[in-house]
Amino acid sequence: MTTQITSSILALDTCTESCSAALSYQGQVFSRIADAPREHSQRLLPMIDEVLKEAGVNLASLDVIAYGRGPGSFTGIRICTSMTQGLALGQDLPVIGISTLAAMAQMAINEHGAKQVLCAIDARMNEVYWAQFVDANGIAVLVGKEQVSSPDLVEFTLDNSHETQACGTGFDAYPQLLNLGNIERLIEVNFPDARAMLTLAQVGITAGQTTSVDDLAPVYLRDTVTWKKLPGRE
Repeated sequence: MTTQITSSILALDTCTESCSAALSYQGQVFSRIADAPREHSQRLLPMIDEVLKEAGVNLASLDVIAYGRGPGSFTGIRICTSMTQGLALGQDLPVIGISTLAAMAQMAINEHGAKQVLCAIDARMNEVYWAQFVDANGIAVLVGKEQVSSPDLVEFTLDNSHETQACGTGFDAYPQLLNLGNIERLIEVNFPDARAMLTLAQVGITAGQTTSVDDLAPVYLRDTVTWKKLPGRE
């Protein structure tokens, strides 16, 4: 079953090497994506302008902004959350955070019919951000929790009698992860894509999970206390 996207949603993601924007409006999807490491802050706004112009709408016509909340690059997450904050504040729009790992799993389901997905993003420092998902009526549902760990500590617990699709750069950096079970590398899904975020955002909207921009909540997974401002620091 495919989730029908009935809301007008702008989705943004810059949490990995890929930068993407997608807009759902009146049953149509408009999107841009580019592999542009270190260029996200320059590329994202033009992408947003392009999809809005292509749809013939402005920000005020939207219902919600969906943003890539992480995990991923700390700088990339900050760019995405800061951009979302600026856009949402200007139009008093609600926001909803979408996991980068869930977005990859959703893309595997949407485009490749995956039933089980193991997502892993190279987190550097000999670690990966990872999570397991299953298809529940066309929606990527998290099994367990999202984690950051060394590749040796990734625990595969999905049904081994069914093939699991492996998505993300973690499998390029640590190919031994493919030996954890009945796992097949899905090279077509290596990064989050804002198009898949639209599906997850619609599910969240229906469930009442949108928030005020004041409650925008990035997810770093790795030592989040490290990123907290110290007293007296900006």
